[in-house]
Amino acid sequence: MSIMHEPQEPEYFPATFPHHAFPQYDWTERPANLPVAAWTTETTHRDGQQGGLPLTVEQSLAIYDIQCRFTAQSGAIRQAEFFAYRPSDRAALEGALERYQAGAPVEPTTWIRATAKDVALIRSLGVRETGMLASASDYHTFHKFTPGGRNQAAETYLEAVRLTLEAGIRPRLHLEDATRAPTDFLQPFVAAVLAVAAPYGDALRPKFRVCDTLGLGLPYEDVALPRSVPRLIGLLRSLGVASADLEFHPHNDTWLVVANCLAAIRAGCSVINGTLLGKGERTGNAPLEGVLLHLLGMGYFPEAQPDFTALNALVDLYAQMGEAVPPKYPLYGRDAHRTRAGVHADGLNKFWWMYAPFNVPELLGRPLEVSLTKESGVAGIIFLIHQHLGQMLPKDDPRVQTISAWLANEFDHGRQTSVEWEEIAPIIEEAFAHA
Repeated sequence: MSIMHEPQEPEYFPATFPHHAFPQYDWTERPANLPVAAWTTETTHRDGQQGGLPLTVEQSLAIYDIQCRFTAQSGAIRQAEFFAYRPSDRAALEGALERYQAGAPVEPTTWIRATAKDVALIRSLGVRETGMLASASDYHTFHKFTPGGRNQAAETYLEAVRLTLEAGIRPRLHLEDATRAPTDFLQPFVAAVLAVAAPYGDALRPKFRVCDTLGLGLPYEDVALPRSVPRLIGLLRSLGVASADLEFHPHNDTWLVVANCLAAIRAGCSVINGTLLGKGERTGNAPLEGVLLHLLGMGYFPEAQPDFTALNALVDLYAQMGEAVPPKYPLYGRDAHRTRAGVHADGLNKFWWMYAPFNVPELLGRPLEVSLTKESGVAGIIFLIHQHLGQMLPKDDPRVQTISAWLANEFDHGRQTSVEWEEIAPIIEEAFAHA
């Protein structure tokens, strides 16, 4: 092998991996349809509850307050949608509306079925916008209605749209199961909604939420409709729907939830709807913290950014509710930044950026962790001592060797579980006391 150039300083690609920000996108060519602005909307109080998250009024408002602390003045989350059917849901909505009217940054909206009865329910609630379920695939339109079919479904939805507009409430049509919906339904229906709303002016112009209800969408332009998320977004844009009036709402059934969100944005959709920490129906909704990490990398929110450390309170709240995030859940799981491999712990000791994707303690307010196993070696012990006691010891330090011997004895006698700081702290204390 020929001798390669040896730089005087290592190349860390600081423009792409800055020390005090999330990784940045270094575009070779900026996507042609990338929106000027992009943001998210929240559905924990609707889809999170629908997915089995039990919420009291107090918990609902606590979640709303955390959403507001997280987004602050960044505009990262602009709206949160609420159910309006039960008294407890309406009480939570009223509390959120009071906060919003007092200056909270997240606007509360509602979610209803696109029926005249449901429109009547929300007329007096004080919301300026409502989502309306408008199932779009033949899987739904032919089996939800009697006798069923596209035209019956469309006329039912349009009647609700008219009533919503007459009430001075902006409609947001949720095109359920859009990734299995025929264009022969989507095109005339969207055009009809736009035509019905046109006389009501710009303030009440409708929004459209493209729902990948079963996570069947694909993030590729070279896949045919209805599964291609970019083509779906392009279809609505071609009908005259502005980027800011388009939302994408995916689920994670086939593991593509974040990829599909990014594909939707690249195709010209300004808004991603999901939940913080991914709570939601079945496999969960789009995790907004993950989507926003990428939006920050794309250059959005340059003036004010969301506070990712605020979500630690949401992690704690869900744990108290018996709905803890999985240990290996990205970013905020208990083990998300924990290594058990000795080679990784050794790397953390020598240059912690080696095994950190970004400045985790600063940006997330969460520590880098090491759990001790039979593979951890003395490097894991050294890391824990340095992290918790502030001392960096060499591998041949007698105290390290004493602790290492205790650890080896544990695993030599059949232990299978890892050793955490809480358990080994007294062992370390004893080793230091007898040094």
